[in-house]
Amino acid sequence: MNKWTRRLELSRASAGPAAEAHAPLTHHYFAFLSYSHADSAVADWLHDELERFRVPSTLTGRLTANGVIPKRLSPIFRDRHELAASDNLTEEIRVALTASRCLIVLCSPAAAKSRWTNEEIEYFKRVHPDGCVIAVIVAGEPGREGDDCFPAALTQQYDRRGRPTGRRAEPLAADLRDVADGKRLGLLKIIAGILGIGLDDLVQRDHLRRQRRLAMISGGSFLGMLVATGLAVTAIQARDAARDQRREAESLIEFMVGDLSDKLEPLGQLSALDGVGSRVLAYYSKQDTSELSDAGLLQRSRALGLMADVAYQSGKLGEAENLYRQAMAGTAEAVRRSPDDPQRLYEHAQNVFWVGEVARWHGDPDTAAAGYREYRRLAYRLSALDPDNLKYRMEVNYGEEDVGISLLNKRHFGEAVAQFQSAFGTLEKLASLDPANLVYQREVGKDLSWIAEAERAQGNFDSAIAARERQRALVEGLLGSGAVDVQLRSQAMIAHMALGIMLSEHRRPADGLSDLQTAVTSADQLMAVEPRNAVWRLTAAMTRLNFAKLLLAVGNDDEAKAQWAAGCQLAAGLKANGAGLSQARSVQTDCFIIKSRLELASGASAAALPAARRALASARSERNQDPISDRYRVAAVYLLLGDIQQRIGDPEAAKAAWSAGLAQLPKGIAERPQDTNTRAELLQRVGRTAEALPLVAKLKSMGYHAIF
Repeated sequence: MNKWTRRLELSRASAGPAAEAHAPLTHHYFAFLSYSHADSAVADWLHDELERFRVPSTLTGRLTANGVIPKRLSPIFRDRHELAASDNLTEEIRVALTASRCLIVLCSPAAAKSRWTNEEIEYFKRVHPDGCVIAVIVAGEPGREGDDCFPAALTQQYDRRGRPTGRRAEPLAADLRDVADGKRLGLLKIIAGILGIGLDDLVQRDHLRRQRRLAMISGGSFLGMLVATGLAVTAIQARDAARDQRREAESLIEFMVGDLSDKLEPLGQLSALDGVGSRVLAYYSKQDTSELSDAGLLQRSRALGLMADVAYQSGKLGEAENLYRQAMAGTAEAVRRSPDDPQRLYEHAQNVFWVGEVARWHGDPDTAAAGYREYRRLAYRLSALDPDNLKYRMEVNYGEEDVGISLLNKRHFGEAVAQFQSAFGTLEKLASLDPANLVYQREVGKDLSWIAEAERAQGNFDSAIAARERQRALVEGLLGSGAVDVQLRSQAMIAHMALGIMLSEHRRPADGLSDLQTAVTSADQLMAVEPRNAVWRLTAAMTRLNFAKLLLAVGNDDEAKAQWAAGCQLAAGLKANGAGLSQARSVQTDCFIIKSRLELASGASAAALPAARRALASARSERNQDPISDRYRVAAVYLLLGDIQQRIGDPEAAKAAWSAGLAQLPKGIAERPQDTNTRAELLQRVGRTAEALPLVAKLKSMGYHAIF
């Protein structure tokens, strides 16, 4: 969602307009010093102090949000020329701003009125929207009329495309005036901001370095005391070094499993996320788990959860479940130690949810429902502990959404619609309180998708299509506004695919083809981001196969064959990589079904029969989230098998296949439209037309049209 580790090296892809006009830069700067020439004396002093400062050795090489900490902060760019005769920033200034890691602004009434200072800030924020900007007050007061020291651009927030948002930014600030931080503490604040570390870290190490220097000076006067003092200092240093190393390691771990993983997650790079989790667990593998502090216990659980997420997205559900359960055990222990700590309860609830979610994808609805119930209980407890916390209120809403998923999987379609709509009403209101929060906006889109699926299950196609169209508009609007989030892109792909299927079933094949084509394009783009992501690969395969079905239904056999081949190649990749997603077997079944229908369309009825038999074997092995749907899948393949046998002149075998299909169908169960269609078709094939007619009439009243 944000920047990763920043590097001094620039590329044409990231340097912005100035860099694009030049050959690769030969000078790169740790900071650009922007100031009014009325403040030149302070600028001289600050420039010299920054370039002269030696970073404490215990900090150098450490990874922070601003990059790897260097030994020296050199060079610092400072423009020594007046710009009054120019209409625009010079080429040298633009290149230097582009090549600078941070921007330091000396703030004074003169700077606030300086056109050039303001333009330098604007340019830096355009080329580095997430860049480090440090305000250094040398005179005046922020916000005081007539004495304001902040240039206007300093308090303007820019989006990731370098455009002003109108929202107020709060820059990092140091105050060099004697009545505030003073020069020494102010200097350390600036350096801490450039390095991306806490002020306390730098102050402690700077103080320790000064103590060492004083110890050496004092020791030179008394040779005898030098030995004793040296031994004492060595002991203290060893103790402090060990403590500092542990503190630095734990600080780095906290950054890795927190900020860094949050920044990597929306980019979808599984290898990077896996690397973060592996490094953290390697550190904790050397620790006695029973002796871990509360913070260490939670950080270990976060790392386990991160690696579980990578395994889940890679389709390795067994590994993911094991890791999530380990993470859940850690957070359960943390909750045991402090039962009313909301943050611990929150982290425990996430692991409980994911254990249930993995079970759902594994085709184990009972374990999934149990996980959802416990997650919902924890969410309500969280909200009771802190009723005004928006994040916890959202958790309650997610818990209610999970109840709807369980109802849908149990075929209580009407109840599921009511549950999803109730959850959506609350979710939409809560998300409106924080419209910039992409996580909340994504959840609004997900809830719309569940409403659509529950309405479709009842045959309410107008309502289902409206919900999917609303979801599509939401996610495309967010992506169009510059949101960089692969989960949004994945949701957009699914929305287009599902909408294409619904439109086709509702007798709008042309519109359906358009949405499915868009879904295929989106799938290709996502697969290019991270080919290891099994969930994306599965969805990409489903998208192409559904596209192939509709193309075949409208008579475009050649393009249908091409999409079928591409979809089945993706499905084969799932099998080769050992993906344990329950839907992977359904995709394999679809590959055989479409192959059989392609053979039928070409007139090769005999060649269609082996593919149909393989489809039947595959369908029998399916274990989906709704176990009843597995039986309808087998029945649908029997319908196809019987049709092929009828066409090749074996009516007895055809009737046996159709009868076997009917025997699969349960009685007294709520049916989706495609289920009802399968039942009606089988009844008609075996001559039970009177039973089929009411079902056909029901489907007609829904406006349902089977693709096959």
